[in-house]
Amino acid sequence: MTKPTFYITTPIYYPSGKLHIGNAYTTIACDVMARYKRLRGFDVYYLTGTDEHGQKIEQKAEDMNISPQKYVDDMADTIKELWEKLDITYDQFIRTTSDQHKKAVQYIFDRLLEQGDIYLGEYEGWYSVQDEEFFTETQLEEVYRDENGKMIGGRAPSGHDVELVKEESYFFRMSKYADRLVKYYEDHPDFIQPEKRKNEMLNNFIKPGLEDLAVSRTTFTWGVPVKSDPKHVVYVWIDALANYITALGYGSDNDDLFKKYWPADVHMIGKEIVRFHAIYWPIMLMALDLPLPKKLLGHGWLLMKDGKMSKSKGNVIYPDQIVDRYGLDSLRYYLMREVPFGSDGVFTPESFIERTNFDLANDLGNLVNRTISMINKYFDGELPSYTGAHNEIDENLESVVKQSIEDYEKEMENMKFNNALRAVWTIISRSNKYIDETAPWVLAKDEAKKDELGNVMVHLAENIRITAVLLQPYLTHGPKEIFRQLNIEDENQQSYDSVLTYGVIKTSGSLSKPTPIYPRLDVEEEVNHIKEQMRPSTPVAEDETEKITIDDFGKVEIKVATIIGAKAVKKADKLLKIQVDLGNEERQIVSGIHEHYEPGDIIGKKVLVVTNLQPVTLRGEKSEGMILTAEKGNRLTLIDVPDGIENGSIVK
Repeated sequence: MTKPTFYITTPIYYPSGKLHIGNAYTTIACDVMARYKRLRGFDVYYLTGTDEHGQKIEQKAEDMNISPQKYVDDMADTIKELWEKLDITYDQFIRTTSDQHKKAVQYIFDRLLEQGDIYLGEYEGWYSVQDEEFFTETQLEEVYRDENGKMIGGRAPSGHDVELVKEESYFFRMSKYADRLVKYYEDHPDFIQPEKRKNEMLNNFIKPGLEDLAVSRTTFTWGVPVKSDPKHVVYVWIDALANYITALGYGSDNDDLFKKYWPADVHMIGKEIVRFHAIYWPIMLMALDLPLPKKLLGHGWLLMKDGKMSKSKGNVIYPDQIVDRYGLDSLRYYLMREVPFGSDGVFTPESFIERTNFDLANDLGNLVNRTISMINKYFDGELPSYTGAHNEIDENLESVVKQSIEDYEKEMENMKFNNALRAVWTIISRSNKYIDETAPWVLAKDEAKKDELGNVMVHLAENIRITAVLLQPYLTHGPKEIFRQLNIEDENQQSYDSVLTYGVIKTSGSLSKPTPIYPRLDVEEEVNHIKEQMRPSTPVAEDETEKITIDDFGKVEIKVATIIGAKAVKKADKLLKIQVDLGNEERQIVSGIHEHYEPGDIIGKKVLVVTNLQPVTLRGEKSEGMILTAEKGNRLTLIDVPDGIENGSIVK
């Protein structure tokens, strides 16, 4: 039986510097999806690589007094070493300096030129070498002018300076395909995910009118020469984007991989390059009369508390630094758990250590350790056989596991990795609660309850086995160690299909003494260590917090209130609409605390409310104020007020 295919790609990385933890996010996310699809029986092809041409590379090589080819060779080797350290299971690492790629790009360019989609003209515009992008005056963050008011330069949104470039250039007729592209968006509503990225493309770029795109340069030579006009080199939009098909042999004598795997199932990209993949790339494919990829996933960024990573800010952390000290599982778990689908995540040393301690060491690690220890203590390491659900507690436990597997599968198929992990942790949390409900240490005192005790042990072991199976796409060490400590050698019990039938666990002999899979970390020591790794080479001010005066603080009105009602806001996972009693009035406040509190948990709580904020509307719900919380890392807590303080009391 032929396996269904699944083709997934990362963007190809520009090797202008060392890749940081944010760059690693995309590659690990693709690896998780590739491993999951393999686990589900798919024939997976996973592509990653490097975009190695351009003026910036040429300049960097010149500054280092080496050839551009030597520079990109060294950088590609460094990135491959990093992917090996991160255990990335890619099938091909494409380099745009390869002969196969360059020949295919020349073929694509000449074909588009011959059929009239590309034409020769002249371009004048403001260009950022660092961004390798042209900008209009209105797109610039800042414009520089001389004493007569004439524009002489500017600063791009990235912070890099732009310069005026005027040169002969080939152009791609983008406008020719604009209507067809919009129609494709309408007919394929899931093409761009999340949906807000599609709306950005339509409103910001397509509806205002697509301009023809410059696709060649003559001011530098490090690129693919246009075959029919070698003084031009093919610009990044065609050179880099074409990698997704040239890697499969398109435009070569052997296109078997292309016939097998194209169109791609998923292009996973950062939100900053969605425009190029959602507009330029589909139009190029339309012009080549090729199928479009099935899905573009524009994920958010991994930010620091003070914004994007920057060496000057002292907020850059590199993946190898994390792996060398804490192991690969901690990094892969944190990145996939901390960045919500389509939104930005925030890295802090505190949240990283807390995730490792609370989720991996406490929740998962302790469950494994306690269970195996009890099987050793009460049954000499011999796991009893599964005999079904004995009571309502067992039935509830098995029902939670079944529902969690269904949730996991749905979230994985939608690549909502943090939600899929949350489903796995539902099994882990329910299993830990099951221990408290059944109290094995009490059952062990009564010989007549030996079978009941055995039933508890096999349920716990089965839940751990299922958890290990589901975590295999995410964690490369923990699941293997769980199977080893549970003495599960049968590969069928490690397969995805095995989790669809509850109670299949059988060990290959008695269990040994458990060993901690994820040792707990010293919070203060490790947070300080990570901060030290992030420290810039030049000192920055220790306290850059903006100071306010007592008059500023006096403008804020904070009152005591009681929460009298709460409901989830539709289509907003994090939001609750909360009714509060302020003594002389009631108000509705929309608060992003749903990840931490269920509505029933907070009714009756006395809280602090900022009452003189301008009202806003969030997801169609009016919000008149803000409930104060305390936050540390990824932990958020409502600030409790003693019962004796009356509603409406002013906090000073």
